[in-house]
Amino acid sequence: MSLTLADARVVTPEGIHDGWLAIEDGRITHVGHGRAPRAGHSLGGRYVVPGFVDIHNHGGAGGSFPTGDQDGARAAVELHRRHGTTTLVASLVTAAVADLEAAASSLADLCDDGLLAGLHFEGPYISRARCGAHDPALLREPSPREFERLVKAGRGHVRMLTIAPELPGALDTVRAARDQGVLAALGHSDATYEQTLDGIDAGASVATHLYNALPPLGHRSPGPVAALLQDERVTVELVNDGVHVHPAMLRLACSVAGPGRTALVTDAMSAAGMGDGDYELGALRVTVSGGAARLAEGGTIAGSTLTMDVAFRRSVTEVGLTLSEASVAASLTPARVLGLDGQIGSIAAGKTADLVVLTDELEVAGVMRRGAWLTEPR
Repeated sequence: MSLTLADARVVTPEGIHDGWLAIEDGRITHVGHGRAPRAGHSLGGRYVVPGFVDIHNHGGAGGSFPTGDQDGARAAVELHRRHGTTTLVASLVTAAVADLEAAASSLADLCDDGLLAGLHFEGPYISRARCGAHDPALLREPSPREFERLVKAGRGHVRMLTIAPELPGALDTVRAARDQGVLAALGHSDATYEQTLDGIDAGASVATHLYNALPPLGHRSPGPVAALLQDERVTVELVNDGVHVHPAMLRLACSVAGPGRTALVTDAMSAAGMGDGDYELGALRVTVSGGAARLAEGGTIAGSTLTMDVAFRRSVTEVGLTLSEASVAASLTPARVLGLDGQIGSIAAGKTADLVVLTDELEVAGVMRRGAWLTEPR
């Protein structure tokens, strides 16, 4: 099927231009400037950006990836697609190993079908002191052999493991993850600056939701945030929902890491797209009030109700990124983390036609995935 998208403001890593796109068999074949050479679907001067790539997401629309329930997972994916996320990694939370294996095996079916882009184990190898909305009774010391069981359950679809580098066995597990093609992400950690660098040297390359569930920056004890921000080998996740991180600290992270090492993520849980009320994240009860998700006991932040379009928009309006910079952070950088930047993440000839059409107010007007409209702009 051939399609021309005309009268667009095309957002690329290099900037924005008035132009058009040609799409054939699900791929972008031409990215043009000015007037399209033939009649096509007019976007009416609206922005077109690459589909968003979310590498840290626990669910939405009432569905929770940690349960492994496939119907709930499908509902969550559909919700996030409507908000522009065309590539999504399903994140699990700390649980008994047998339960993690069962959930991974179930969700691997959806990876086989192309619904999910992979699986992320956030826990159980994290710090008790910084466990956040993870059940401390289920935390474990890292074990390369045990992690191999989880990878096997995921049938080749495990993409990332969040781990605290200071724990016994952590560095060996980071190396084991690297050797199996799994990204090691440092997070939910009470590590020192030096222990964090040890984790990076062992092969860790992602910071799980920077600032959150980590010791704060200190001028005498810089801790993991300074190490993760400064090291060029690390991509930092940021949850830009107005709850997790103050805009000033988001600006600081973006100024140090730049869009090329910044990945906007949602950390969304089942309440995304739903109203305030009571929910669950793993084995823990969560109360959502005013759109903020917190543990019913203790009030700790428990994921978010964020969607990527809101994270993108806030990165422009609250953080001060340009549209091109925001697009890199929401699409190209996370695609690179997954090793998929040759296929998705930016608007370029030869790449998959995963696209989001945005109004002047940066609201979603249309979503295309693999050359087919999921929501067609009018």
